[in-house]
Amino acid sequence: MPETVHDIPADPGDPLPEHPHILTGLAWIALAGPVIFTIAILIADVVVPDHDWISDTISDLGAGRYEFIVDIGIYAYAASLIALSVGSAHAHLGGRGWTVGIFGLIATGLVVFLIGARNEYGDGDSDGWVIHSYLVWGLGLAFAVIPWSMSAGMGTIRPVLRKIARGVTVVWIPFSPVFFLMGTEFDGLYERGLGLITFVFTYALAFALLGRSRALARRLAEGN
Repeated sequence: MPETVHDIPADPGDPLPEHPHILTGLAWIALAGPVIFTIAILIADVVVPDHDWISDTISDLGAGRYEFIVDIGIYAYAASLIALSVGSAHAHLGGRGWTVGIFGLIATGLVVFLIGARNEYGDGDSDGWVIHSYLVWGLGLAFAVIPWSMSAGMGTIRPVLRKIARGVTVVWIPFSPVFFLMGTEFDGLYERGLGLITFVFTYALAFALLGRSRALARRLAEGN
């Protein structure tokens, strides 16, 4: 097997080492996405005329002349989820739940990207096959399953991360369906609250990858 993380394996079946710098880079991408998304939403809240962030949803910001502002944030968050999936695959922390989470993050990143790319919201667009509502339901299902599935593996890095991930699921399952049932008076504010819940899990998993990276770096340093 390779003697260092930079060596090429002599045999295709050799065990491969994890790369701390890859985990660190992917974790920072994951951490940056929600920040960029939040900044984009705040800018759009100010720039888009006649927008009420309490009663108007983020989808309303994503249509019309200034849609590119929100789209930047959406794509940044999609990149965060893909980065988490790649990092989680590189540092598989064990169990079928972790594997479910990896594939779930890939699918969720694609769903978030499609929400921005399809531009089927806020402007009454009905041309072609409108899939926005299906994508949103997909997000609801994803964040009901993925955090709990990956919680045990996250707990091997720090026990508090397991509690956070499971807490996200416990809060998400009863509160996310309410968004589809409530009126339009406060749905913008409610939607932003749900988004913050997903950010909590994103950050918890990113910190799990950073913790794994630091532990690997310490072991490599001790080995040298």
